Amino acid sequence: MGFYRKPGLAAALLLLAGCATATGEAPTRPTATVTAPAPAPAPGPSQPSPAPDPAAPSGLPGPQTLAGWADEDHLAAFQAYAGTCRVAREALAALRCEEAQTIGRTSRPVTPSVARAFFERGFGVVAAETSDGRPGLMTAYFAPEYTARRAPDGPFDTPVLARPEGWTRGQILPERATIEAGPPPSPPLAWMRAEDLFFLQIQGSGYLTFEDGTTARAAYAADNGRPFTGIARPMADRGLLPADGTSGDAIRAWLAAHRGAEARAITALNPRYIFFSLDPDDGGEPAGAAGVPLPARRAIAVDPTSWAYGDLVWISADAGTLTGARHGYRGLVIALDTGSAIRGPVRADLYIGRGEAAGAEAGVVRHPLRMWRLVPR
Repeated sequence: MGFYRKPGLAAALLLLAGCATATGEAPTRPTATVTAPAPAPAPGPSQPSPAPDPAAPSGLPGPQTLAGWADEDHLAAFQAYAGTCRVAREALAALRCEEAQTIGRTSRPVTPSVARAFFERGFGVVAAETSDGRPGLMTAYFAPEYTARRAPDGPFDTPVLARPEGWTRGQILPERATIEAGPPPSPPLAWMRAEDLFFLQIQGSGYLTFEDGTTARAAYAADNGRPFTGIARPMADRGLLPADGTSGDAIRAWLAAHRGAEARAITALNPRYIFFSLDPDDGGEPAGAAGVPLPARRAIAVDPTSWAYGDLVWISADAGTLTGARHGYRGLVIALDTGSAIRGPVRADLYIGRGEAAGAEAGVVRHPLRMWRLVPR
């Protein structure tokens, strides 16, 4: 993805994070209108303009008309697309996917110009729009890596719980506070610090390192059927954190400093509770709701009532509102995940990657967002 450095702006109040589960709904097309994107800079002598493609659907503009297209890392985008595109179900999307994979097998190597030509030849561009025409919202998430224990040990006193026996999707179970206060409804798989488990549940999956050095992936297994509620706004409203200082790191630090009843009273404001399974850690990236590993910085979580898994999307997000926001984000990504806080046709959660650095960046992403779907020709 092409990144460009921009200063962050202050004033965010919500922590909207966490991709968790596929909904099982059949995704539909976004509510969108065809809008010509801002023209890209005119190509120089060494970069001729692509010839118009008479097969463009309904006269849609090509991706070369997107502002910033010439600065994109087309090869990296192509590799991410070819590695995940088989999740798409539409006929034309399947044809474009097969073409990309054929190029990957027969071109040695695939060059940036070949990758760029593939996108420009094979896709038209449609803008997704909110009901009022204003920008949507982009947040970000990551695969956290936390220390854990096999048994309770000092601050590692909060159980990672397995899926309750007989659980069915959509079943309504007690709220977080009740689950945490009562007898565990399922066996503990591991033990974590309370604030770490809370953030693991927001992210929906992550990686645990045990005292003997072994690692495992904590994967989403079930939930209690309760809605996700961000705790940043009430923390700011209560004066626990400044309004422009509600990043993920700031919230985690406060919870750690007030571990016990005080912190539990705050985390209880989010009634949603996630149960996990422990799987081997293969060293790669976690799978999203579409069932394929998420390519870092090339995968987004979307609302499955507005987008379909495998959709190729151009995002443009600038002027982040959290203190410490370090980047604007612009480039090609693939819709591969969803989450309880991701709702609307211009709403995306960008997967940053694994570990502490990815978490630090993801925690300060809250950017106005524009999105375009690349429509297969």
